[in-house]
Amino acid sequence: MADSSSTYQAGGSGDQPKKSIIPGFSSHNEHRRLADRAATDPVVTDPAAQLLNLTKSDSEKDIPIEEEGAHSQGVNRERGHSEAENEATVDRDPDEPSQYPMSPTSSSLMPSAPELMGHHPNLPMDDGAMLPPGGRTQPMNFMTQPSWVNIAGSNNKVNISYHVQSTGRVQLATSSFLPNPVPPPNPVPSPNPVPSPNPPESDGEEDTMSTFIRELKKTGSFLYDKIQPIPYIKKEVYSVDSVFIEVGMERQDERYNWKTLGSYHDIFPGEKGNPRIQIIEGDPGYGKSTLALQMVYDWCKEVPNSPFSRPDILICLNLRQLGGMESIVQAIKQFALPLDSELEPQDVEQLIRKKGKNNIWVIFDAYDEYPDQHNKDNFVMQILEGKILGHVNILLTTRSSCIPPGLGALTGRIRLTGFDDAAQERYIRKVVTGDNEAVKKILEQLNINPTLGVLCQAPLFSVMYAHLAHKGGMLHKLSSVTEFFGHMISCFLSHKQNKLSGAGDSPENLQTHADTHAALDKLAFEALTSKMQQLVWDRTFFCRKLGEEFYKLYVDAGILVEEEETYIPAPGKLPQRKRVVRFYHKLFGEWYAAYHLIECVKSRSYILPENINLYDLKFFLMFACGLDQPGGSQVIKLLGETKYGETSVVLCAPQVKEWSHDIQTTVRGIVSSYVDIGRADSRLLQRSTIQLLERASQHKIPISHVVLNVSFSSVDPDSLPLVLHPGLCLPPLSTLQELVIVTEYGREVTVDEWTGILNYAKRCQLLKKLRFYWCLLPWMDSFPTSLDNVEVLWYPLVAGCCYILRSGRWQNEESGEILTRGAYDDLGLALAEAKESRKRMK
Repeated sequence: MADSSSTYQAGGSGDQPKKSIIPGFSSHNEHRRLADRAATDPVVTDPAAQLLNLTKSDSEKDIPIEEEGAHSQGVNRERGHSEAENEATVDRDPDEPSQYPMSPTSSSLMPSAPELMGHHPNLPMDDGAMLPPGGRTQPMNFMTQPSWVNIAGSNNKVNISYHVQSTGRVQLATSSFLPNPVPPPNPVPSPNPVPSPNPPESDGEEDTMSTFIRELKKTGSFLYDKIQPIPYIKKEVYSVDSVFIEVGMERQDERYNWKTLGSYHDIFPGEKGNPRIQIIEGDPGYGKSTLALQMVYDWCKEVPNSPFSRPDILICLNLRQLGGMESIVQAIKQFALPLDSELEPQDVEQLIRKKGKNNIWVIFDAYDEYPDQHNKDNFVMQILEGKILGHVNILLTTRSSCIPPGLGALTGRIRLTGFDDAAQERYIRKVVTGDNEAVKKILEQLNINPTLGVLCQAPLFSVMYAHLAHKGGMLHKLSSVTEFFGHMISCFLSHKQNKLSGAGDSPENLQTHADTHAALDKLAFEALTSKMQQLVWDRTFFCRKLGEEFYKLYVDAGILVEEEETYIPAPGKLPQRKRVVRFYHKLFGEWYAAYHLIECVKSRSYILPENINLYDLKFFLMFACGLDQPGGSQVIKLLGETKYGETSVVLCAPQVKEWSHDIQTTVRGIVSSYVDIGRADSRLLQRSTIQLLERASQHKIPISHVVLNVSFSSVDPDSLPLVLHPGLCLPPLSTLQELVIVTEYGREVTVDEWTGILNYAKRCQLLKKLRFYWCLLPWMDSFPTSLDNVEVLWYPLVAGCCYILRSGRWQNEESGEILTRGAYDDLGLALAEAKESRKRMK
């Protein structure tokens, strides 16, 4: 029989004690104590099921509800049960299936349905809703009398559906809170209790992980599905996989030599002995951010055969957005998850901090634009130095000139070297046109101009050039980086002006906005030369400074980009959204900042900021020198007087069409010592160095030494220039005095290469000395004597002797001994052994 204890019925006439019809159910206090035990006792694994006296196979019950007046008659008309049958239901064994009648007036004869479905102000019972988590709620007064209630309970969740007879609708409410369980009437402890194999927390943790991954992929899809290769053509938006073409890549080995990588798959951290932290570096426009998005795409889409589909968690954060962020958890919550994320910061922290639990990668994109990079205690540096999250794999993209300081030897470095000819052709076909004749014409124009050929190794410039050339532009006549970029900006604005003029806007106003951009120049300059280098502005502030019409023109032209950004107004406050504006690419900011630099240097009192990274801002300086002849001369003079400014002079001097006396003086100081063309140099730096040497030779400036540092490739037999890695040509220089060729260790120079080098030397009228290092020159019984006026020296071994070519024979420089064929063969063997030994050391 039922327990004689009582419970209170709310909703009836006063708080009168009522006899419970639930076996073992007594008072609210006992109910509470049992709930506490259920929360701590591993044996009580499903309090919801115990509350309803349900078993695994019997987890769903239909609960009849008596119609009005049925209680007094003792008959359940819906089910046809008599009062005696209901009494029998009460007396059943608690492990057997049971049905519980429910009073139509009190709605609380059983504590499960009415109390679990307690009234809540946010629970409109005619529409169904999610019950709030928490403890017990007050009994619910139905807005419309239900005819039956169905309750299903499992895994600490209770699903309650009820039928409203008058409307014929079935409503559902779900509770995720821990309900108050009901014990059996005479609980007998098991002699051998079996603990639950999976504690309740494991299911919750699994759900949190699934939610985290789902939300990361949702945010990732917004990133990789918005690629716009040509800024002002708004309708052409691609997924990254549609436009991605692999650029050339190299990895730095332990001897600081760069070795070619076959694919971006090979930079997978933790694979094949790769370091946990990998830095992906490259010049502006070389596709670092696009590569990062391709990795995100591979993970989100679980691309077969891609190692980037393997991590449990992959998080991509743009460091440009993380200024002022105090922790990676805050950054993830604000930028890597949706604004309506279901996760709390503590959930994110728990998931990323568990060592060995999850395979986690974090991609930090655009370190060179990170506002807090000068703060050595920022959380990014703490992660890179292994102070926190030492189990997480890191990929960091940055410009080659902005590598984070103080990283250990275990940090890997990969650099992007740009398109080769085949990749460039594939990219043009993919993004611009698939017309074979059009592609052929574009590539022919590109090959005419070696400067543009080098510039268009960068995907950003390649697609811009190809698009403009496809429209009929004679771009091969452009002779410098500044001329090309200026032409590109002009085309962007002209295209948008024509479009807006057709819509009724005044052409005069549009042209004024295109030509008058001093306010934009100053904003860009101040941001670029500041410590934080943050070229992002609040939209309201920006429009107040420059005007709405100007803003609209530059956004429509694709020069500026408007975005919505999440920010936290103050610690402890909820995140909010705001509209911000930035340049389409940092290079566009450098272009406009260069105009203001020219105005500054013309005042003759301007000094370059001490904190400025000259190589990082090389395009900014190059643009300035190419935009204005007098101003460019003054910039080059400033660079020549600046510590470590020589490389910037090499890059900037070719941008100026007519060299002033000041420029010639600055260049003379540079070429009076060693000028190095290294294989590790970027193609842009190599090309600029060659241009500088050519211009110096044309101005009759003596060039003391040119060193080809592992950059010599071959000799062109027709025009006799030296061909360098990766394909640039060094023409004969009439004022060159000494040429030094350092090859890969143990390289065997062929007879044709040797002959070509000697013929090249003949065309350098002032050449006095020719040196070879670390190679095996070909054997000849007698070498040509036409170079008697040029001293030829050979250093085959690092620690060996030097040989000098005299009267067509090699002689030991110190002893004067003639090199015999036998001694030459021994020298070749020693060089080969030294080469193998160096390989084994690697």
